[in-house]
Amino acid sequence: MDLLYIVIGLVLLVLGGNWLLKAAVAISLKLHIPKIVIGMTVVSFATSAPELIVSIKSALEGYPDIALGNVVGSNIANLGLVLGVTVLLASIDVKKSFYTTDWPVMMVASVLLYLFIAFDGVLSRTEGVILCVLLIAFLVYLLKFQKTAVHDEAPEDDEALPLPKLLFFLLLGGVALWGGSELLIDGAVGTAKSFGVSDRVIAVTVVSVGTSIPELAASVIAVLKKEKAISLGNLIGSNIFNILAVLGITAIITPVKVVDASLLGSDIYWMLGFAFAVLPLVFFPKGLRLGWRDGIILLVAYIVFVYITIR
Repeated sequence: MDLLYIVIGLVLLVLGGNWLLKAAVAISLKLHIPKIVIGMTVVSFATSAPELIVSIKSALEGYPDIALGNVVGSNIANLGLVLGVTVLLASIDVKKSFYTTDWPVMMVASVLLYLFIAFDGVLSRTEGVILCVLLIAFLVYLLKFQKTAVHDEAPEDDEALPLPKLLFFLLLGGVALWGGSELLIDGAVGTAKSFGVSDRVIAVTVVSVGTSIPELAASVIAVLKKEKAISLGNLIGSNIFNILAVLGITAIITPVKVVDASLLGSDIYWMLGFAFAVLPLVFFPKGLRLGWRDGIILLVAYIVFVYITIR
Protein backbone atom coordinates (compact mmCIF):
# COMPACT_ATOMS: atom_id res chain seq x y z
CA MET A 1 0.00 0.00 0.00
CA ASP A 2 2.85 2.40 0.85
CA LEU A 3 4.42 1.75 -2.56
CA LEU A 4 1.11 2.52 -4.30
CA TYR A 5 0.87 5.84 -2.40
CA ILE A 6 4.39 6.74 -3.54
CA VAL A 7 3.64 5.99 -7.22
CA ILE A 8 0.28 7.86 -7.28
CA GLY A 9 1.87 10.75 -5.37
CA LEU A 10 4.69 11.10 -7.92
CA VAL A 11 2.23 11.08 -10.87
CA LEU A 12 0.10 13.80 -9.23
CA LEU A 13 3.19 15.91 -8.52
CA VAL A 14 4.40 15.81 -12.12
CA LEU A 15 0.92 16.71 -13.44
CA GLY A 16 0.55 19.44 -10.81
CA GLY A 17 3.93 20.95 -11.71
CA ASN A 18 2.88 21.17 -15.37
CA TRP A 19 -0.50 22.79 -14.61
CA LEU A 20 1.04 25.25 -12.18
CA LEU A 21 3.69 26.28 -14.69
CA LYS A 22 1.03 26.89 -17.36
CA ALA A 23 -0.91 29.13 -14.96
CA ALA A 24 2.24 30.96 -13.81
CA VAL A 25 3.29 31.85 -17.38
CA ALA A 26 -0.25 33.07 -18.12
CA ILE A 27 -0.26 35.25 -14.97
CA SER A 28 3.05 36.86 -15.94
CA LEU A 29 1.64 37.67 -19.40
CA LYS A 30 -1.71 38.97 -18.11
CA LEU A 31 -0.21 41.23 -15.42
CA HIS A 32 2.99 42.09 -17.33
CA ILE A 33 5.02 40.82 -14.37
CA PRO A 34 8.47 39.31 -15.01
CA LYS A 35 8.46 35.53 -14.70
CA ILE A 36 11.13 35.53 -12.00
CA VAL A 37 8.60 37.35 -9.75
CA ILE A 38 5.86 34.81 -10.54
CA GLY A 39 8.33 32.00 -9.89
CA MET A 40 9.29 33.47 -6.52
CA THR A 41 5.69 34.14 -5.44
CA VAL A 42 2.86 32.10 -7.01
CA VAL A 43 4.88 28.99 -7.92
CA SER A 44 6.99 29.10 -4.74
CA PHE A 45 3.95 29.42 -2.50
CA ALA A 46 2.15 26.53 -4.21
CA THR A 47 5.21 24.26 -4.11
CA SER A 48 5.82 25.21 -0.45
CA ALA A 49 2.24 24.33 0.52
CA PRO A 50 3.17 20.67 1.28
CA GLU A 51 5.90 21.83 3.70
CA LEU A 52 3.40 24.17 5.38
CA ILE A 53 0.76 21.44 5.78
CA VAL A 54 3.27 18.85 7.01
CA SER A 55 5.00 21.25 9.45
CA ILE A 56 1.80 22.56 11.06
CA LYS A 57 0.33 19.06 11.29
CA SER A 58 3.55 17.64 12.77
CA ALA A 59 3.99 20.44 15.33
CA LEU A 60 0.36 20.21 16.49
CA GLU A 61 0.57 16.42 16.81
CA GLY A 62 3.73 16.61 18.95
CA TYR A 63 6.39 15.86 16.34
CA PRO A 64 8.41 19.13 16.31
CA ASP A 65 11.46 17.38 14.81
CA ILE A 66 9.43 16.53 11.71
CA ALA A 67 8.14 20.14 11.48
CA LEU A 68 11.62 21.68 11.70
CA GLY A 69 13.55 18.88 10.01
CA ASN A 70 11.12 18.96 7.10
CA VAL A 71 11.93 22.62 6.32
CA VAL A 72 15.68 22.30 6.92
CA GLY A 73 15.81 19.11 4.84
CA SER A 74 13.61 20.59 2.10
CA ASN A 75 15.88 23.64 1.76
CA ILE A 76 18.89 21.33 1.44
CA ALA A 77 17.03 19.12 -1.09
CA ASN A 78 15.87 22.15 -3.12
CA LEU A 79 19.45 23.30 -3.73
CA GLY A 80 21.34 20.00 -3.62
CA LEU A 81 18.90 17.66 -5.35
CA VAL A 82 16.42 19.83 -7.29
CA LEU A 83 18.79 22.57 -8.51
CA GLY A 84 21.44 19.91 -9.16
CA VAL A 85 19.12 17.87 -11.39
CA THR A 86 17.71 21.01 -13.06
CA VAL A 87 21.09 22.42 -14.18
CA LEU A 88 22.22 18.96 -15.32
CA LEU A 89 19.32 19.08 -17.79
CA ALA A 90 20.02 22.64 -18.98
CA SER A 91 22.31 25.48 -17.91
CA ILE A 92 20.74 28.60 -16.39
CA ASP A 93 22.06 32.10 -17.17
CA VAL A 94 21.73 34.31 -14.11
CA LYS A 95 21.40 38.10 -14.04
CA LYS A 96 22.52 40.73 -11.54
CA SER A 97 19.40 40.81 -9.35
CA PHE A 98 20.01 37.20 -8.33
CA TYR A 99 23.02 38.19 -6.24
CA THR A 100 21.76 41.66 -5.29
CA THR A 101 18.31 40.58 -4.01
CA ASP A 102 17.23 36.94 -4.29
CA TRP A 103 20.28 35.14 -2.89
CA PRO A 104 20.91 37.69 -0.07
CA VAL A 105 17.28 37.37 1.14
CA MET A 106 17.56 33.55 1.16
CA MET A 107 20.86 33.79 3.06
CA VAL A 108 19.48 36.29 5.61
CA ALA A 109 16.42 34.06 6.21
CA SER A 110 18.67 31.01 6.70
CA VAL A 111 21.02 32.79 9.14
CA LEU A 112 18.04 34.27 11.01
CA LEU A 113 16.53 30.80 11.50
CA TYR A 114 19.86 29.58 12.84
CA LEU A 115 20.12 32.49 15.31
CA PHE A 116 16.53 31.99 16.49
CA ILE A 117 16.96 28.30 17.36
CA ALA A 118 20.71 27.94 18.07
CA PHE A 119 20.73 29.32 21.61
CA ASP A 120 17.46 28.17 23.21
CA GLY A 121 16.39 25.37 20.87
CA VAL A 122 12.94 26.92 20.36
CA LEU A 123 11.31 28.90 17.55
CA SER A 124 8.90 31.06 19.56
CA ARG A 125 5.68 32.81 18.52
CA THR A 126 7.43 36.20 18.56
CA GLU A 127 10.15 34.87 16.26
CA GLY A 128 7.43 33.40 14.02
CA VAL A 129 5.82 36.85 13.74
CA ILE A 130 9.21 38.38 12.81
CA LEU A 131 9.66 35.79 10.04
CA CYS A 132 6.17 36.46 8.63
CA VAL A 133 6.70 40.25 8.69
CA LEU A 134 9.96 39.81 6.78
CA LEU A 135 8.15 37.68 4.19
CA ILE A 136 5.53 40.39 3.62
CA ALA A 137 8.28 43.03 3.28
CA PHE A 138 10.10 40.83 0.74
CA LEU A 139 6.96 40.27 -1.35
CA VAL A 140 6.15 43.99 -1.36
CA TYR A 141 9.71 44.71 -2.51
CA LEU A 142 9.47 42.07 -5.26
CA LEU A 143 6.20 43.40 -6.65
CA LYS A 144 7.27 47.04 -6.38
CA PHE A 145 10.61 46.56 -8.09
CA GLN A 146 9.62 44.02 -10.72
CA LYS A 147 12.80 42.60 -12.11
CA THR A 148 14.17 40.05 -14.55
CA ALA A 149 16.85 37.85 -12.99
CA VAL A 150 17.04 35.17 -15.68
CA HIS A 151 16.99 35.47 -19.46
CA ASP A 152 13.85 33.93 -21.00
CA GLU A 153 14.88 31.94 -24.07
CA ALA A 154 11.48 31.17 -25.54
CA PRO A 155 8.97 34.01 -25.08
CA GLU A 156 7.28 32.99 -28.34
CA ASP A 157 6.10 29.76 -26.66
CA ASP A 158 4.15 31.64 -23.97
CA GLU A 159 0.42 30.97 -23.97
CA ALA A 160 -2.12 33.53 -22.80
CA LEU A 161 -5.13 32.00 -21.03
CA PRO A 162 -8.60 33.42 -20.31
CA LEU A 163 -9.06 34.18 -16.58
CA PRO A 164 -11.39 31.22 -15.75
CA LYS A 165 -8.97 28.76 -17.40
CA LEU A 166 -5.99 30.41 -15.68
CA LEU A 167 -7.62 30.10 -12.24
CA PHE A 168 -8.62 26.52 -13.01
CA PHE A 169 -5.04 25.48 -13.85
CA LEU A 170 -3.72 27.36 -10.81
CA LEU A 171 -6.16 25.61 -8.48
CA LEU A 172 -5.77 22.22 -10.17
CA GLY A 173 -1.97 22.44 -10.05
CA GLY A 174 -1.91 23.47 -6.39
CA VAL A 175 -4.36 20.71 -5.36
CA ALA A 176 -2.45 18.06 -7.35
CA LEU A 177 0.82 19.12 -5.73
CA TRP A 178 -0.71 19.06 -2.27
CA GLY A 179 -2.48 15.70 -2.78
CA GLY A 180 0.56 14.14 -4.41
CA SER A 181 2.80 15.27 -1.56
CA GLU A 182 0.42 13.91 1.07
CA LEU A 183 0.33 10.50 -0.61
CA LEU A 184 4.08 10.47 -1.19
CA ILE A 185 4.83 11.43 2.42
CA ASP A 186 2.38 8.86 3.84
CA GLY A 187 3.94 6.15 1.70
CA ALA A 188 7.52 7.22 2.38
CA VAL A 189 7.08 7.65 6.15
CA GLY A 190 5.24 4.31 6.35
CA THR A 191 8.14 2.62 4.54
CA ALA A 192 10.79 4.38 6.67
CA LYS A 193 8.99 3.64 9.95
CA SER A 194 9.02 -0.06 9.13
CA PHE A 195 12.83 0.16 9.24
CA GLY A 196 12.77 1.83 12.68
CA VAL A 197 14.29 5.18 11.62
CA SER A 198 14.02 8.26 13.91
CA ASP A 199 11.63 11.20 13.31
CA ARG A 200 14.51 13.58 12.57
CA VAL A 201 16.16 11.26 10.02
CA ILE A 202 12.79 10.66 8.33
CA ALA A 203 12.14 14.42 8.29
CA VAL A 204 15.46 15.59 6.81
CA THR A 205 15.62 12.80 4.22
CA VAL A 206 12.35 11.05 3.27
CA VAL A 207 9.79 13.75 4.17
CA SER A 208 11.97 16.64 2.92
CA VAL A 209 12.55 14.94 -0.44
CA GLY A 210 8.82 14.15 -0.61
CA THR A 211 7.86 17.78 -0.01
CA SER A 212 10.59 18.92 -2.45
CA ILE A 213 9.20 16.77 -5.28
CA PRO A 214 6.78 19.60 -6.26
CA GLU A 215 9.78 21.93 -6.66
CA LEU A 216 11.58 19.24 -8.65
CA ALA A 217 8.54 18.63 -10.88
CA ALA A 218 7.87 22.35 -11.42
CA SER A 219 11.56 23.17 -12.02
CA VAL A 220 12.31 20.31 -14.40
CA ILE A 221 9.14 20.99 -16.40
CA ALA A 222 10.01 24.72 -16.44
CA VAL A 223 13.52 24.03 -17.76
CA LEU A 224 12.32 21.53 -20.38
CA LYS A 225 9.86 24.18 -21.57
CA LYS A 226 12.65 26.81 -21.43
CA GLU A 227 10.93 28.79 -18.68
CA LYS A 228 14.20 29.06 -16.73
CA ALA A 229 13.19 32.24 -14.92
CA ILE A 230 10.38 30.32 -13.23
CA SER A 231 12.69 27.38 -12.47
CA LEU A 232 15.40 29.33 -10.61
CA GLY A 233 12.96 31.80 -9.04
CA ASN A 234 10.83 28.89 -7.80
CA LEU A 235 13.76 27.27 -5.96
CA ILE A 236 15.17 30.41 -4.34
CA GLY A 237 11.66 31.63 -3.54
CA SER A 238 10.67 28.25 -2.14
CA ASN A 239 13.60 28.25 0.32
CA ILE A 240 12.63 31.77 1.43
CA PHE A 241 8.97 30.72 1.80
CA ASN A 242 9.92 27.57 3.72
CA ILE A 243 11.68 29.58 6.42
CA LEU A 244 9.68 32.81 6.52
CA ALA A 245 6.18 31.46 5.77
CA VAL A 246 6.18 27.76 6.71
CA LEU A 247 8.16 28.02 9.96
CA GLY A 248 6.84 31.52 10.66
CA ILE A 249 3.18 30.44 10.48
CA THR A 250 3.89 27.13 12.27
CA ALA A 251 5.65 28.93 15.16
CA ILE A 252 2.77 31.43 15.49
CA ILE A 253 0.30 28.52 15.83
CA THR A 254 2.54 26.56 18.20
CA PRO A 255 6.20 27.18 19.21
CA VAL A 256 8.55 24.68 17.55
CA LYS A 257 11.08 22.95 19.83
CA VAL A 258 14.26 21.17 18.77
CA VAL A 259 14.17 17.64 20.22
CA ASP A 260 17.03 15.91 18.37
CA ALA A 261 20.35 17.73 18.96
CA SER A 262 21.62 16.61 15.53
CA LEU A 263 19.28 19.16 13.93
CA LEU A 264 21.34 21.94 15.52
CA GLY A 265 24.65 20.09 15.48
CA SER A 266 24.62 19.05 11.84
CA ASP A 267 21.52 19.63 9.64
CA ILE A 268 21.24 23.41 10.10
CA TYR A 269 24.90 23.83 9.06
CA TRP A 270 24.30 21.78 5.92
CA MET A 271 21.37 24.07 5.09
CA LEU A 272 23.54 27.19 5.58
CA GLY A 273 26.33 25.59 3.54
CA PHE A 274 24.11 24.81 0.55
CA ALA A 275 22.53 28.29 0.68
CA PHE A 276 25.97 29.92 0.67
CA ALA A 277 27.45 27.59 -1.98
CA VAL A 278 25.01 28.68 -4.70
CA LEU A 279 26.69 32.11 -4.95
CA PRO A 280 30.24 30.98 -5.83
CA LEU A 281 28.80 28.32 -8.15
CA VAL A 282 26.98 31.07 -10.07
CA PHE A 283 30.31 32.82 -10.71
CA PHE A 284 32.67 29.84 -11.23
CA PRO A 285 33.80 28.35 -13.54
CA LYS A 286 31.76 30.55 -15.93
CA GLY A 287 30.40 33.90 -14.73
CA LEU A 288 26.67 34.25 -14.01
CA ARG A 289 25.78 30.76 -15.17
CA LEU A 290 24.83 27.49 -13.51
CA GLY A 291 25.86 24.53 -15.67
CA TRP A 292 26.22 20.75 -15.57
CA ARG A 293 29.45 20.88 -13.52
CA ASP A 294 27.62 22.83 -10.83
CA GLY A 295 24.82 20.26 -10.97
CA ILE A 296 27.29 17.43 -10.31
CA ILE A 297 28.84 19.31 -7.35
CA LEU A 298 25.40 19.97 -5.81
CA LEU A 299 24.20 16.37 -6.30
CA VAL A 300 27.40 14.84 -4.87
CA ALA A 301 27.19 17.15 -1.85
CA TYR A 302 23.55 16.15 -1.34
CA ILE A 303 24.36 12.43 -1.55
CA VAL A 304 27.13 12.95 1.07
CA PHE A 305 24.62 14.75 3.33
CA VAL A 306 22.07 11.91 3.05
CA TYR A 307 24.77 9.29 3.67
CA ILE A 308 26.04 11.05 6.81
CA THR A 309 22.47 11.57 8.06
CA ILE A 310 21.29 7.95 7.74
CA ARG A 311 24.62 6.34 8.62
